[in-house]
Amino acid sequence: MPLPTAMPEFPKEDLRQRTKAFAMRIIKVYTALPKSTEAQVLGKQLLRSGTSVGAHYREAVRSRSKSEYISKVGVGLQELEEAIYWLELLTDAGLVAPQKISSLMNEASELIAIFVTLSNRAKR
Repeated sequence: MPLPTAMPEFPKEDLRQRTKAFAMRIIKVYTALPKSTEAQVLGKQLLRSGTSVGAHYREAVRSRSKSEYISKVGVGLQELEEAIYWLELLTDAGLVAPQKISSLMNEASELIAIFVTLSNRAKR
């Protein structure tokens, strides 16, 4: 079912691809982590949150109502924030060199800005 006409216009396919690319990068970070217990526990949390962003976005695109759209975008935003948290913990714990994931952190921040914009536009 298409979104109501009051929904904001956004580049659906571009963002679908971008969130999928983000998930793929998260997967690569996870597979490159040390096999220590700490790295694997933090990595699995990162894997869960980082790969769910695109899924929530796709659910938002298929929303049946404005409120459902806002909710799904909001959950995607929460998952992005959580992914950044796990990335920070991985670097702070010395499990990943900050320069190895700096571009991934930047992408997460850019996606947060996009999701905030989508949510704010939908709320108007």
